[in-house]
Amino acid sequence: NSSTMATQIHHYGRAFLAPLLQSSCRQPRQQRLISSTTTATAAAASSSPAAAMEVKVQKFSRLQSLKSELQQEDASLHDFVGGGDDSNNINSTSTNYLPQQPIKRKKAPPRSAKILPKPSWLKAVPATSAKYHELRSTVRSLGLATVCEEAKCPNIGDCWGGASSTTTADSNNNSINGEELDEFEQHYGTATATIMIMGDTCTRGCSFCAVKTSRKPPPLDAEEPNKVAEAVTSWGLDYVVLTSVDRDDLVDQGAGHFRKVVQRLKELSGGGAGGSDNDNDNGEKKDKKKAIIVEALTPDFCGDLDLVTQVATSGLDVYAHNIETVERLTPRVRDRRAGYQQSLNVLGHVKQVNPNVLTKTSIMLGLGETDEEIRTTMQQLRENDVDVVTFGQYLQPSRRHLPVKEYVTPEKFEEWRVEAEERFGFKYCASGPLVRSSYKAGEFFLKNMVREKKREREEAAASAAAAV
Repeated sequence: NSSTMATQIHHYGRAFLAPLLQSSCRQPRQQRLISSTTTATAAAASSSPAAAMEVKVQKFSRLQSLKSELQQEDASLHDFVGGGDDSNNINSTSTNYLPQQPIKRKKAPPRSAKILPKPSWLKAVPATSAKYHELRSTVRSLGLATVCEEAKCPNIGDCWGGASSTTTADSNNNSINGEELDEFEQHYGTATATIMIMGDTCTRGCSFCAVKTSRKPPPLDAEEPNKVAEAVTSWGLDYVVLTSVDRDDLVDQGAGHFRKVVQRLKELSGGGAGGSDNDNDNGEKKDKKKAIIVEALTPDFCGDLDLVTQVATSGLDVYAHNIETVERLTPRVRDRRAGYQQSLNVLGHVKQVNPNVLTKTSIMLGLGETDEEIRTTMQQLRENDVDVVTFGQYLQPSRRHLPVKEYVTPEKFEEWRVEAEERFGFKYCASGPLVRSSYKAGEFFLKNMVREKKREREEAAASAAAAV
């Protein structure tokens, strides 16, 4: 009876589960595996031990067949990388694939560095002299900044070290002798340094300049006027150039601070330009201090002419503001807050408020300007009564800055010097590949003073001869 009952249960169980088994064949492999396992378990629970053993054997056979099927159909890593394309495989149903050939990637063509090789005439004097180390030590001890270092000027070894031999040769070429030669060599034996006041961080970002930039630089040093004056007088210089970063973050953009530095420097040095103020009425020397000639290389103060007036009337001797390049290239070369016409307005205004001061500007060559554009710029400078102009080769400070378009030859620089002085009437023009706005400024200025004295004597002698 028990066997008959088990047979009936097995018969009715199969009849009940048949539709389920047929539907499970249309399901995915994972679900079929689960369904078969459930069916086998249910049958085992409702059958005799013999039937349960038979179900287990069937279950084991079914699992083995599923595993074998999965092993044959499962995709390999090769198929996954290749995107499942059987055309690239030797046998898509086999797990033993031949390795694909490595992909040969073509290197991109090298990008142009846009850096022209430097010509042989661009050689600067190495900074090794004792005078250079003396100035550098003083600058470090007082916490001062110099544009020579911050702007990576190539002439730092030449300017800080002095150049008495070179200037003596220049004096011979200009036929200066006797008392004039003594004065010439006395002045030119000293070094020239350009002190950068109001910190070493600028609020503008010109494409040619290597000075650090920030929207909010550190605050001004209230003791800087005293520090600068003490440093310059201790060096024994007779000519100093003061320049500054742009400080658009300040209310007066630093004009008041600039004025204080100039006035303090004049106080400690004994007064006006030249050497006449060192003598009293009896012709005796007052003291050993030299009367320092002060040149101020200023920013444009965003075109605020009242701020320009503060600096122009501070007691300086030379007011310098660089126009940098021709009008067409100004938007690309200079910061957007600077302007070509704005710089011309600054230089023209200085002469209006202080006719006795010399005005000076500088132009970089090699940025892609044309000769006619340079002549137009010089004409506009003279229309604003600018006295001195300098020409120098633009040198790219780093790959982040504007590339050099052309290296101008020394012969071309000499042509520009002659044209500036003889055709356009500048009182003096310093022109050369390594010339900068403040390069050997004292030597150039004093050389011009000696030339002016000689010219005045010659004119006076000619007038006296004509009167006789």
